[in-house]
Amino acid sequence: MSAPSPAPPLAHSTCLCRDCGRLSEANEPPGATCSQCGSDRLVTHPELAHLTVAHVDCDAFYASVEKRDHPDLIDKPLIVGGSVRGVVLTACYIARRFGVRSAMPMSRAIRLCPDAAVIRPDMEKYRRDSRRIKDLMIETGARVEAVSIDEAYLDFSDTAATEPAARSLARLSLLVEKRVGVTISVGLAANKMLAKIASDFGKPRGFYVIGHHDAMEVLAPMKVSALPGVGPVMTQKLNAMGYETIAQLRAAKLDDLIHRFGDWGRKLSSRALGEDGRKVGNGRGRNVSVGAERTFAHDLRDFDEIDVQLAQIADRVAERLARTELAAGSLTLKLKRFDHQNRTHACRLHHPTMRAETILAAVRPTLQRVLDGTAYRLVGITAHDLVPAHRADPPDLFA
Repeated sequence: MSAPSPAPPLAHSTCLCRDCGRLSEANEPPGATCSQCGSDRLVTHPELAHLTVAHVDCDAFYASVEKRDHPDLIDKPLIVGGSVRGVVLTACYIARRFGVRSAMPMSRAIRLCPDAAVIRPDMEKYRRDSRRIKDLMIETGARVEAVSIDEAYLDFSDTAATEPAARSLARLSLLVEKRVGVTISVGLAANKMLAKIASDFGKPRGFYVIGHHDAMEVLAPMKVSALPGVGPVMTQKLNAMGYETIAQLRAAKLDDLIHRFGDWGRKLSSRALGEDGRKVGNGRGRNVSVGAERTFAHDLRDFDEIDVQLAQIADRVAERLARTELAAGSLTLKLKRFDHQNRTHACRLHHPTMRAETILAAVRPTLQRVLDGTAYRLVGITAHDLVPAHRADPPDLFA
């Protein structure tokens, strides 16, 4: 994601050199270099020295680890994934130029990028490196909330008086590169949502800042799909209502959003305003389930109409499983009737899976069986009994 034009600076801006850690009160012009070390990797923002919430995201983590271990692949497209019948776990940035994405079927990825090197994942190696990175995060003194194997939120509120979070993050970036051999991108902001958005700018090896004073301006021209939780289907619904940008969504009446989307409408309104009251927690609870669901624009009865929605939900669940390096041991199909009564149905799996097509094949017969002309307003899929990704989708004898 390319960074938007920064908001006009306040009277005084703070400049950070990402290579030597020098902080200075200055508005550096484009192309400026550090007066102490000569580096051109400078970050300037009026609130740089005061913000304390960060999102740290490893750049194409699995692929970066493999390129570190296979230097001959540095300048080549690389896909980390299973067999031809599996899915992509990670693609390097070169392969992404060809349209390869995480959770994509390997067969399609290879068609898009036939010259890519393909490496089977080594989850234990990735977990070891993830632990090394998290240890370096903890050494900064920040409160750390790991949200997956390759990303975490950090809160420097308790250490900011001793050292600004920006300088700690610059040092962390260099240490991860030196000791682990991969790069990270950093988003420093006023809250978790903004930090997550900021970390997407300038990848790989990015460092972007969104403060209190410029959040509204930075978000305004962005597509509504940039907001966390707004996927392709929600984007289509919002676009159909006339909301294509966050600025347009911000102008929507709260009552209209709540009427259309329930409690989610309230969250949409808050996020469009750049608000997020979630705190950074310590550690991460054990994953007990991964799921996705969708509320229809109008109640549906027909199998074919609901099945189209179900296929998209299966894709989303598979994407989340791939993102968290987990596989589903069992599945539950959820249906909410027109009168808001919920019905859940267990769906059998022969083996743990993280494939969208396997998930859909498991829940589709149940959907077909239970539909009886009743109108439904929501459908969802939840994956339970989660196991490590390496146990997913055992290959066929002739694969």
